[in-house]
Amino acid sequence: MNKPIIITTGDLDSVFFEIFFKSIKKEKVYNPIILICSFKMFKSEAKRYNFNKQYELFDLKKIISVKLENKKINIINIDIGKFNIKKINSKIKNTYLKKSFDIAFQLIKKGISNKFINGPINKKSFLNKKFPGITEYISHAFKIKNVGMLIYNKKLSVCPVTTHLPIKMVAKKINKELIKKKINLVIEFFTKILKKEPNIAVTGLNPHCESILNFNEDIQILSPIIRNFSRKGVKIKGPFSADTLFTKNNRTKFNIIIGMYHDQVLTPLKTLYEFDAVNITMGLPFLRVSPDHGPNILMINKNKSNPTSLIQAIKFLDKK
Repeated sequence: MNKPIIITTGDLDSVFFEIFFKSIKKEKVYNPIILICSFKMFKSEAKRYNFNKQYELFDLKKIISVKLENKKINIINIDIGKFNIKKINSKIKNTYLKKSFDIAFQLIKKGISNKFINGPINKKSFLNKKFPGITEYISHAFKIKNVGMLIYNKKLSVCPVTTHLPIKMVAKKINKELIKKKINLVIEFFTKILKKEPNIAVTGLNPHCESILNFNEDIQILSPIIRNFSRKGVKIKGPFSADTLFTKNNRTKFNIIIGMYHDQVLTPLKTLYEFDAVNITMGLPFLRVSPDHGPNILMINKNKSNPTSLIQAIKFLDKK
């Protein structure tokens, strides 16, 4: 039996339990699951969505010392006391999230698992400007500086060089060292984890890779880097204009597109594949995956949420 998959629920007010129950009902999971959650909410939501799979409660000490089964959900409870989900304040939610991550990180550091999924999170509320995203929050906890975001689909994946930055800050952040690090992360992840050769396209920073300014990042930063990697035998081309790179004839030539900023590559990928993609953090000493969508508060309790991204996240780790 492979190591268990650790799953945290993300925000208390989210569609997590709905998509989790739908995922477990739809797909057989071969590895044990450790679900870190409010047991009170688990029972309440399980009743709502007619989820009848067996479960067992553990504390942190016990779960480390026993052989876990994949026939039941192995739960570590986070006690949040009496609550009304409609009246939960940000302090309670953030405390719950921090406890969830802390327990997951302890299990990973003790070698219990190297597979981690976190549910959807409202980053603005939880991170409070200290970190630009959950990717950076997790990498900080493990003292890893060089990480990268990969939005993965088996047909085509994307990696933004900069992640959750305002547009006005992107050009200031782009430099040769950062771009080289992201390309190397992609190469290492594809060859070691995905067991496939990356075939990389790189977008330009500027519209049509042109600039009215004297300094053109696409010519003076990106082009030399791409040439150097190509000379070393890496399948890499660019810089390409982002407005046409994702058209059908162009995107089928590559399996990974590296873009300069978040929405430049995430928007077209989500348009193409919708929920059929997962968010992976490259560069960590374990596999961290999350559904590629947010808490979706407006859809809570409507039983209409699409579980595809969580299903893909679980399937990805279940094979590792």
